[in-house]
Amino acid sequence: MRIFQVILMTLAMLAGASGAQAQGTSGNGPAHIAAQLVAESAAPQPGAGTTIAFAMAPDSGWHGYWENPGDAGLGMTVTWTLPRGVHVGALRYPVPETLLIAGLMNHVYEGPYAILADLKVAADIAPGTRLPVRAKAQWLACTDKLCVPESGDLSLDLIAGDGTVAAATRARFDTWRTRLPRPLGSQATYAIRDGKLRLSVPFPASAPASDLHLFPRAEGLARYAAPQTVTRDGDRLLVETDAGQGQGQGQGQGQNKGGTVQAVLRTGDHVGFLLTARPGAVSSPADGGQLGTILAALGGALLGGLLLNIMPCVFPILGLKAMKLARAGGDERTVRREALAYALGVILTCLLLGGALLALRAAGGAVGWAFQLQDPRIILALLLLVTGIAFNLAGLFELRAYGGGGGLAGKGGLAGSFWTGALVAFVATPCTGPFMAAAMGAALLLPVPAALAIFAGLGLGLALPFLLLAFVPALRNRLPKPGNWMGRFQNILAIPMFLTALGLAWLLGQQRGVAGMTIGLGAALLLALLLWWLGGRQRLGKGGGPVAALAALALFAAAALALPASAPAASGKSDSVVHFAVTELARLRAANKPVFLYFTADWCLTCKANEAAAIDRAETRAAFDRAGVTVMVGDWTNADPAITRFLESQGRSGVPLYLWYAPGKEGRPLPQLLTPGTLTALVR
Repeated sequence: MRIFQVILMTLAMLAGASGAQAQGTSGNGPAHIAAQLVAESAAPQPGAGTTIAFAMAPDSGWHGYWENPGDAGLGMTVTWTLPRGVHVGALRYPVPETLLIAGLMNHVYEGPYAILADLKVAADIAPGTRLPVRAKAQWLACTDKLCVPESGDLSLDLIAGDGTVAAATRARFDTWRTRLPRPLGSQATYAIRDGKLRLSVPFPASAPASDLHLFPRAEGLARYAAPQTVTRDGDRLLVETDAGQGQGQGQGQGQNKGGTVQAVLRTGDHVGFLLTARPGAVSSPADGGQLGTILAALGGALLGGLLLNIMPCVFPILGLKAMKLARAGGDERTVRREALAYALGVILTCLLLGGALLALRAAGGAVGWAFQLQDPRIILALLLLVTGIAFNLAGLFELRAYGGGGGLAGKGGLAGSFWTGALVAFVATPCTGPFMAAAMGAALLLPVPAALAIFAGLGLGLALPFLLLAFVPALRNRLPKPGNWMGRFQNILAIPMFLTALGLAWLLGQQRGVAGMTIGLGAALLLALLLWWLGGRQRLGKGGGPVAALAALALFAAAALALPASAPAASGKSDSVVHFAVTELARLRAANKPVFLYFTADWCLTCKANEAAAIDRAETRAAFDRAGVTVMVGDWTNADPAITRFLESQGRSGVPLYLWYAPGKEGRPLPQLLTPGTLTALVR
């Protein structure tokens, strides 16, 4: 049935893809997935053997398939022609990736990959015997629009010998082996009830796990495109998803008829475990344990959101809210309605950002908290918005949603408060400061409802100061009485907003170079001229707001189109600082070198404060130089899937993150607020 699915899918996609031509290895052109058969040793030892591999290299935009390809596709099939005394074992596939196309889940490889097999040579084969190995291989190469069956006649000419392996070849095969699923020593259990498959996998609580996904090796066990929920419960992982067709009452097909099943559980980037599961009871996590995890994460989110109020782009708006309360006087109804509208804007925006993050991750994207600030167009939009708010606070023009006049009451005031809260949440949430890191990391491992509750808790913490002022009259009574000071205070609040605008312009430069920063500053200048024109008309009692709004949108669209398409080239590594790479970190650790690894982003104020106060200090550099410490930096300003996956492996979803690798030891997380003493003490 699967081959008919592939044929129908290909015909349907070819019908919608004008001019697309399928080319394969059957005389119609080069293969879209080049294949080569290679051996680890050209002289396998009799009585032992060697490992051979199909080295597959897809063209850009093409992909190959795992042994169980999912809803559509075909794995590789091989017909062997072998000499006497030579035997080839089963194909061993690396941990696959997920690719969702038109609601169909595919288990694929989108980059170079290798399928391995063990070649055994009989002990009675004489050294020097020629061993010609021939393979007729067939595979399917696909894009998101069409599929092409391909094949190749591949060969190896080996000679029985001493099993010598060249160093470069061994390193190549070792790299391929690291991507094979590792056998899980303990047996898992599974149960199918009410159309749901639940799997309990023994897995140490201390072991890192991220980007989790279950790949059944047999058809019919699970519905491939269904969402998968993975939760930790002590030393085990609980996987829940929709059971496959015909599994609703525990009946299965093939390997699944009440017997043991096999699957690969991905636990990281190209990392996974081959597990065997037998039918058995799968209990839910202890309610108290999971509830405790959720409450701890929720508390961290609340405290983290509360601390975000001291950010320079948030505090001025909080100050304006305080002035609104002062103007409102004793009108409790107006005050509380304003506060609730503001809190609603904050919480809904946090929920939308969190929901978007979970949806992108469910679709296979490697993203983390504050993903929105990795898009320069978002930075440009924030730059123009903050510039407009700053000039409004400075008195250049009137904007009732922020300026606080007669429109503070009634419908206009509620709308202004809501959108003010939305802006605060959007601008203030990029950095995971104290208390937030663990909360955001836990949110990505908990079920979706619990994760959304944590995002809502972050918004509640951010809105809490204004809610307290509004609903606790004793606090509000301590506010100064309305007077002329309010106008001057509003003008003073423009200063941190102008500084925030400068910071956003600098960040745009970091993401898109000098050209990007110039475009951003130019757009801000044109916006200032537009607002100056609007302010002049307002002082004459004339309108112009809708015209100014449309012109501002057109200005943003033009500037966004003019932004450079790519980021500036990263500078090379210096003698004392190297750029983050998993392979380089592994090399340094293997050489027993001490490593201080930190992850930062140009839009993270906590990161920049720690760098200025502790990391980029003379005493820290001197201490690290004396001890031979390598400083490794992971810059997450622009989206980087490798950094995202590493952060997730450490239970984090955002920056900052600081790790200390002493020689011969695992990484030790450091506090999120650093001092020079904290760092110099590491090497004493």
